Amino acid sequence: MGQTRVTGSGEDPRVTGLRTAVSRLRRELAGHPGEFPDRGIAEDELAALDAMAVSGAPEIPRLRRSLLLIAGAIGSVSALACALRDVRVAVDLFGEPPRR
Repeated sequence: MGQTRVTGSGEDPRVTGLRTAVSRLRRELAGHPGEFPDRGIAEDELAALDAMAVSGAPEIPRLRRSLLLIAGAIGSVSALACALRDVRVAVDLFGEPPRR
């Protein structure tokens, strides 16, 4: 327990999954024709998630905070629901933040 498998490239597969899910949601958001008030928040938080994934050691509380902000910003846009779900699943693979 506490050990993480790595891919042949040496990258944690959870990080790979997160990067893939974030990339998909960013593409779908960019291609979505509708404007909504919190679009900028969603774009900023997706960029933050991507940066955390690139670093290779994302902080679980920060991942979850970004996920909540993204969900709040685009949660009512049904066209993005599947891609948002994939990001949530990818974040969930990192586990729960430590209890205080």
